[in-house]
Amino acid sequence: MVAEKHEQIFRNGSKTYYFSSRFFPPAVRRDVYALYGFVRVADNLVDDQPVDPQAFHAFRRRYSEALTSGTMSGDVIIDAFLELQKRKQFDPAWTEAFLDSMERDLSSSTCETLDEVLSYIYGSAEVIGLYMARIMDLKEEAFASAAMLGRSMQYINFIRDIKEDLAIGRRYLPLAQSGLSSLDSEYTRQHPQQFCDFIRAEIKRYQLWQKEAEKGYRYIPRRYRIPIMTAADMYCWTAQQIAKDPFIVYVKRVKPPKARILRKGIAHSLGVALPCRIFKRRNA
Repeated sequence: MVAEKHEQIFRNGSKTYYFSSRFFPPAVRRDVYALYGFVRVADNLVDDQPVDPQAFHAFRRRYSEALTSGTMSGDVIIDAFLELQKRKQFDPAWTEAFLDSMERDLSSSTCETLDEVLSYIYGSAEVIGLYMARIMDLKEEAFASAAMLGRSMQYINFIRDIKEDLAIGRRYLPLAQSGLSSLDSEYTRQHPQQFCDFIRAEIKRYQLWQKEAEKGYRYIPRRYRIPIMTAADMYCWTAQQIAKDPFIVYVKRVKPPKARILRKGIAHSLGVALPCRIFKRRNA
């Protein structure tokens, strides 16, 4: 029942990650579900509107007390994560960084500089890459690339979710040196070229981080590399769609369909997947 609950949370929370993870062997897949269950529940507690700070603080307190005492918390999501954290030797500092970033969303979520963004992203996404490296039993040489992959994927989420984030008073993309003073749709439509240039420049930033992350693929056994590359390619596809028309972020939430995810995973399994490119070579 606990495993089924984890899987349901995962499936409801992220189509890209869920269907990509189907290409993991069952034992690894179960660990991924337990990880995702924990981070998704915490994320939902700060994202669901209206925000309930007390519920998040209670969740964090149950985790901390169980970690300190070495006893069960009584929360199946927390307890499964604690078992995973102990078995796979997660650094508890990673979890504190994750919860710190989630807690930050309870108060201030406007980033003016890249340094502010990266501070938030470390806890919200880079540590997820580190967790995944531990789940796959990768050597520490792979950790920097794993964190970079988490960073690059999160950045595309920030770009994709501009409209939704603005609706709850958040902006994660730094506007310093962009020439823009806002990402509100009314304002950006008055400055269309500046907005398009800004979004495409941020996508190129993502692309540089993604290329850096790909250097770590060589550390990942092939049976684990397939789902990782599948998910990464889906983020690349999302970036492609937004780069074509940046204003699409105000129209719909760009996400790959299930069939595309599965086709790409199968192509990677067969060794026939083509590299994902966002910009034509002459514009790269």
